[in-house]
Amino acid sequence: MARSATAQRTKRAASLDDLDTVRVGIYTRRSTDDENQPYSIEVQDERLDSYVGSQPGWQVAMRFSDDASGGTTNRPDLQRALQAARAGLIDVLLVYRVDRFSRNLRDTVTLLDELDQLGVVFRSATEPFDTSTPMGRMLVQMLGMFAQFERDSIIERVIAGMERKAAKGLWKGGRRPFGYTVDRDTHRLVPHADEAAIVRLIFRSYTRDRLGSNAVASLLNERGHRTTNGGTWSGYQVLRVLANRIYLGELTFRGITVADCHAPLVDTETFEHAERILAERGEDHSHRAASGYDYMLTGRMRCPQCGKAMLGTRATGRNKTYRYYTCFTRARYDSSACDAKRLNADAVDAAVLHALGRFYRDQHGLITDAIASAQNDHVAGHADRHAELAAVDTELNKVHAAIDRYLAAFERGTLDEEMVADRLPALRDQTKQLRARRDELAAALDDQPAAPDITTLTEIADHISEIINSGTANQCKALIEALVSQVKITGPDRLVPVFRVPQPRNNEEAVPASPAETASEGAVRTMTNLVELTGFEPVTP
Repeated sequence: MARSATAQRTKRAASLDDLDTVRVGIYTRRSTDDENQPYSIEVQDERLDSYVGSQPGWQVAMRFSDDASGGTTNRPDLQRALQAARAGLIDVLLVYRVDRFSRNLRDTVTLLDELDQLGVVFRSATEPFDTSTPMGRMLVQMLGMFAQFERDSIIERVIAGMERKAAKGLWKGGRRPFGYTVDRDTHRLVPHADEAAIVRLIFRSYTRDRLGSNAVASLLNERGHRTTNGGTWSGYQVLRVLANRIYLGELTFRGITVADCHAPLVDTETFEHAERILAERGEDHSHRAASGYDYMLTGRMRCPQCGKAMLGTRATGRNKTYRYYTCFTRARYDSSACDAKRLNADAVDAAVLHALGRFYRDQHGLITDAIASAQNDHVAGHADRHAELAAVDTELNKVHAAIDRYLAAFERGTLDEEMVADRLPALRDQTKQLRARRDELAAALDDQPAAPDITTLTEIADHISEIINSGTANQCKALIEALVSQVKITGPDRLVPVFRVPQPRNNEEAVPASPAETASEGAVRTMTNLVELTGFEPVTP
């Protein structure tokens, strides 16, 4: 029955002149809430009504209108229009211009194909084509291509302008960084008298007083200091300040870095000191893996008593320097706050490396069990991945809509380049992040954990042995970064490392991958009596 109704509509659409009454669905769209834009809803409605009145037998049957971006099909009334077409309630879908329908060529083609299959003719009141003919369908696709090209060109022009400013050491636009204001005449950053002092306080508290990021945030809030937006400080915001090289007088945009662009707020020595502490505490992820700091297990052990990170510390004796892993609480305060024992760093590092080598050479059965556990977890997590993938797609549509609103305003001349730059880079970065996450989720849905073959495990074990015996400290640290997930302290002389299992890629290459980590509780329990480390005594205070 449904097939016969569709066939009837297709036959009817092939010649609208054969119909006594042509039911028209009018679709209008505007990108922003600006009432004065050239294609406002009122203007579109007026001209579309005139067009319908000029066509014999045409009558407006339904109206659809959206305030949304043309870069996405996730628009309420567009979906209502498609539902009306599917239900056979309209014979023609009429728009003012093709770019009101969609600014994305792929979406335009997909929507036109669906309307064609439903027997509904697509028409534009200002562009001469008829989608009931092959020539008309070709013309509308060309117009859709030009609409997308126009949108992409605007984006490229805005970004090119930002790059030119960045290359000259000028502020590219957007929200000013905390601690600076923007000189409107020179487009350069100028220190903000009050905020610059707060930036220096952050660096001084973190480097000289050794406060953590959350403690620094609490200090700022207690003293009544506020962020650029007037909100309270958080540890995350403090870390962003500490890692931002703009306070050294540098500007960076899309791979362009220019030094001495404006007056620095901190000196190089203080900034580098903060970088070293960030790496030591595992708070600076961009530097952590490449850091030459000689504590291999930084960020991988937690105090068994208070749960804080175990940090690398030193004690200088008469003839040598002793290395320890010490609880953060104890290092920051004293043993009265946490009396967890310090661990001999040399012994711990050597023991974990030795266990890593033994694990890949001797514990093939344990690896098989860990992979099986990971496979079960992978299957169980499919529903959550699908749900997150849908959420990411929805968020992507929202970001695309926001970009289109800014670009539409820029096209009309109601926003200048600097004002558009206030948000566009952040939205584009968010788009890249969301697309990357979407690709990760899509890959994860198909990426079933698999056990490496014996040959691969033997090669890994040989590589580990080579690094342990003749590699540098940085190579050993990189090895632990890749293959050791965490190290659990289960007693005063007992540690349980949790290893990652490399996953085959294209059945040829093995690379470390988290889906097959032996970090699931079942895998950890299985490996407890096999890779617990003993044979060294912790150093007491």
